[in-house]
Amino acid sequence: MKTVLEALHDTEKQYKTVLTKMTKSNGLTIAEWQLLSHVAAGFDTQDKLSDETGLDNSTLSRQLSSLLKKEMVSNIAVGRDRRQLIYELTVKGNDVLTAVNEQHMIYEETAFKLWSAEEKSMVQILLNRLEKSLSKQI
Repeated sequence: MKTVLEALHDTEKQYKTVLTKMTKSNGLTIAEWQLLSHVAAGFDTQDKLSDETGLDNSTLSRQLSSLLKKEMVSNIAVGRDRRQLIYELTVKGNDVLTAVNEQHMIYEETAFKLWSAEEKSMVQILLNRLEKSLSKQI
């Protein structure tokens, strides 16, 4: 029998495989999808995105460049020296984000369709508790 952490790890691998297929079919990586979601939520500068995502500037810059090349986001230079960039979703980026979000929602609904609201709530409570316990270990 698997331990709890082994079961969580295996579940995470399955979930990541599904997310990879979902995002790849829409021309994105998982990280790019998550970044698009943050831009859509109003985190429109590299500083704001870095604070929100916890990504370092080089990783964030590389991901934003990729989204620019894929025409999922656009940027506008602002400020006196025009070095500050404001990012926003393009129509294409918004359409792709909507498509992946819908696929994700359908996947989640399918995964939990036989679960009661109480069961889902209990799992959420227990996962939050586990996360707190594990973060204390670091």
